[in-house]
Parts: sequence; structure tokens; C-alpha cells
Amino acid sequence: MKDGVLREQKDRLLEPVAQRFFSWVPPNLISIVALVPGLLSAAAIVQGELGWGIGFWLLNRLLDGLDGVVARIHGKQSDFGGYLDLLLDFVVYLAIPIAFVIAQPSAAHTWTVIALLAAYQINSLSWTLLSSLLEKRQAATKDRDTSIEMPTGLIEGGETVVFYTLFFLLPAYIPWLFGSMAVLVLLTAGQRVWWAWHNLE
Repeated sequence: MKDGVLREQKDRLLEPVAQRFFSWVPPNLISIVALVPGLLSAAAIVQGELGWGIGFWLLNRLLDGLDGVVARIHGKQSDFGGYLDLLLDFVVYLAIPIAFVIAQPSAAHTWTVIALLAAYQINSLSWTLLSSLLEKRQAATKDRDTSIEMPTGLIEGGETVVFYTLFFLLPAYIPWLFGSMAVLVLLTAGQRVWWAWHNLE
């Protein structure tokens, strides 16, 4: 919901680093390298090492924020780069909740993670299908923040970082956090359906 504002602040902080140290690094390589700490975070969760888990998670988010800045500053933006970045983000977004359920198997954890993953699927369809239609109509905005047109909603990148960080800080409340996020993600999907209803003929 606040991704535009947060992205501006993130870019302002990372631009000097990207300019000075990453002129020779392909942005796609940064996206691929970012996947490693993301998966290590999931592995740490399974082992019960939440301290390591949150550290790897935050490193994943830092690298994920860096690849786009490097691409923009050094003129290396590409559709494939945006596609790869988003795809690998979802790998991590899926791996971490599943890791929590593996680490703490219970009915509450299992059913709420199913609800969360189902909400992700519905939300993904709500904007990917809409994005395809907007591209077909040549109605996608030129100054959008991501490579794929994604109408704004309650839960975006910034809110996802907050929720996932809370998973590590409040593991006893995982079912409540999973459930709350699932509801908010479904509301986000509903926002996009509402937008489509009013803007597509």
C-alpha cells in the first residue's frame, strides 16, 4: 500500500552503494544470489534457528532491493530481469511459511498456512490476469514501479516484509499472523477485482 513511498526511500539509501560498488555486476546475478539467503532462512527455520533465519531473511530483502537500483542506475533494466526478480521473490515468500509449519507441525499451523498459500494464489491471479489485459489494451502505465502492471492494494512488498519479520519475532503467534495475512491478501485481491470491474468493459 505504501510501496511507492518506501521504494523512494530505499532507492535513496541504496543508490550510492549501487553506483560505487556494483557498476560491473549484472542485476540478474544479484537477483539469483538473493535467493540463496532466502532459502537459507527457510532452512534455519526448520532447524529452529530463528536468529539466523531473520538475518538471512533481511539479507535477502536487502539484495532484492539492490538489484532494481543497480539495473536502473547503470541502464541494465530488462523485462526478463523484472520477471526473474518477481519469480524468485515468490519462491522465498512460499518457502518461509512452509518452513515454519515443518518446524512446528500442528493443525493450526497447517490450516492457516494452507489459507495463506491459497490467498497468495488467488491474489497472484487477480493481478497477473489483469496485467495481461492491460498490456493487451496498451493501458499499462509507463511510470509503474515494477516490470509488470500491478494495481495497488493493502498488501504489497512493504507489508509483506513487516509480516514475515513478525513471523520470526513472534513465532508463538504464527497461526494468527498467517490467518491475518491471508485475510488481508484476499482483501487485496478483492480490491483489484473491484478495480477491474470499474475499469474494464
